Amino acid sequence: MTAERIPSPVSPSAPARLARARASLCGLRIGDALGSQFFVPDNRSHLAAEELPAGPWQWTDDTEMACSVVTVLAGEGRIEEDVLAHSFARHHDFDRGYGPGANRLLRLVREGGDWRELSTGLFRGQGSWGNGAAMRVAPLGAWYADDPREAARQAVLSARPTHQHPEGIAGAVAVAVTAALVAASGTTPPEPAALLDAVLALVPRSAVELGIRRAASMLDYDDVATVAAVLGCGRRTTAQDTVPFTLWAAARSLGDFERAFWTTARAGGDIDTTCAIVGGIVAASPSGVPPRAWHRQTEPLPGWAEPACEEHADEAAPPGSGLR
Repeated sequence: MTAERIPSPVSPSAPARLARARASLCGLRIGDALGSQFFVPDNRSHLAAEELPAGPWQWTDDTEMACSVVTVLAGEGRIEEDVLAHSFARHHDFDRGYGPGANRLLRLVREGGDWRELSTGLFRGQGSWGNGAAMRVAPLGAWYADDPREAARQAVLSARPTHQHPEGIAGAVAVAVTAALVAASGTTPPEPAALLDAVLALVPRSAVELGIRRAASMLDYDDVATVAAVLGCGRRTTAQDTVPFTLWAAARSLGDFERAFWTTARAGGDIDTTCAIVGGIVAASPSGVPPRAWHRQTEPLPGWAEPACEEHADEAAPPGSGLR
């Protein structure tokens, strides 16, 4: 099945694209911030009971980098790699949970280093195959809901400043295309198997692709632990250990943000990232809006990311500028 077989009755206008990207970013931010709370030992019992921990919930590097993706799209109309790389570096907050490789790369870019050389040189010249490019890209997919193929191309560009390995790039492509197709579906979520078939038509041959094929074969499985044992759930923080599970979780829960979150979080692993990816995909559809109460518990976006901020979404949220 090709991506074009899922209808895309959505507008290619810049305001419509930005509104979709903001909606996806909202879901990503909430998934990231709430998911990160379950790394706190005192909150683990809440996860088993599917109870919300006390707020406010602070977001991590997943959201910070996604803000750069959306602000670049808003300012440039597309991904400009140099602009994106320098936005990542300029807004890099060490305390947001970045990995050591990303911390070093972004610091060196901020000091004048060439992101192309630095990104290509990671991991002895192989580039990173981590899940970082995938974790931040769902809003880009929502932006390009009118053109999933362009979403795939732009996802490659969005990955390259930090992830040059083909697996890291494939993970970003898979998440972006999924978000594009979900956003294109409007208020009627696509059928899960059809969605993953359409995604596979645009994902390059890779371990990520093979994992998505396995995920598609497990759509009728209800036991999250079994699925996570087969597909991974981000414990290795690689794209191939993260993306297939998140697409399985999102595809089975379209139109129900709460169900999508708890399904994803129960698997454990890299919970903030898996929940950020799933949240960004599910919220790309108007049928997947997060609960209003969850908005109020989540730290607002940073002031520099004003173009990425949903209008009125955070009116009742707690002040966030001083949370870290």
